[in-house]
Amino acid sequence: MHFIDTHTHLFSASFDEDRTDVVERAMKSGVEKMLLPNIDCDSIEPMYDLCKQFPQNCFPMMGLHPGSVDGKWESNLAIIRTNLFERKNYAVGEIGMDLYWDKTFQQEQAEVFRRQITWAKELALPIVIHAREAFDEIFEIVDELNDERLTGVFHCFTGTVEQAKRIQNYGGFKIGIGGVLTYKKAELDLVLKEIDLSEMILETDSPYLPPTPHRGKRNESAYLLHIAEKLADVKQCTLKTIAETTTSNAKELFKLS
Repeated sequence: MHFIDTHTHLFSASFDEDRTDVVERAMKSGVEKMLLPNIDCDSIEPMYDLCKQFPQNCFPMMGLHPGSVDGKWESNLAIIRTNLFERKNYAVGEIGMDLYWDKTFQQEQAEVFRRQITWAKELALPIVIHAREAFDEIFEIVDELNDERLTGVFHCFTGTVEQAKRIQNYGGFKIGIGGVLTYKKAELDLVLKEIDLSEMILETDSPYLPPTPHRGKRNESAYLLHIAEKLADVKQCTLKTIAETTTSNAKELFKLS
């Protein structure tokens, strides 16, 4: 069985001591491909360097994370645009809105999100949406800009059945399922019972959101298997079905061979 981790920050300083080992453990566990979402200007070169080291396994995505939108957002976004248009990338991400910690730059986050969506459509690339305490704001922008060119994923989905079905109605979007599925209090399993497996892709968001039984520790791509096993239990199907379906979904969305 082969899996794809569609969202992992393997370039993070959290992996500085054992990054190569982490990638190799992922491959040994069946995670053959890993997509890396950029965060800010500082993460650009570490991300591309890792993709050069593992060209058959690690694939770059270019975007400005909403949490990185600050007073320098215009100059930083210009750097992101240059790297997006002049280098090979598999998606525009990680982009979106995050109103959990701070709403100071809410309008700027919305503007940065809009611009990056426009670039994604221009380049025929999917978008990777970070949505935290901002589903309504994000839906409003996607409604405004959605057309047949817009595809992507709502990464680390933790929403309701109604929100999941609204995402489905866009037509070109998938739902990213991560470690939160394994958290009992999250009750995400109840939501996913109502959503077809054809709408889902798997992710770890490592080093964040480690699945049970690794909560409290650093997450890594090898732990994707725990998420897949839980999803198989939720959907009452085999692990092989989870692997085949989510891998096929990811390859189609991100145009991976």
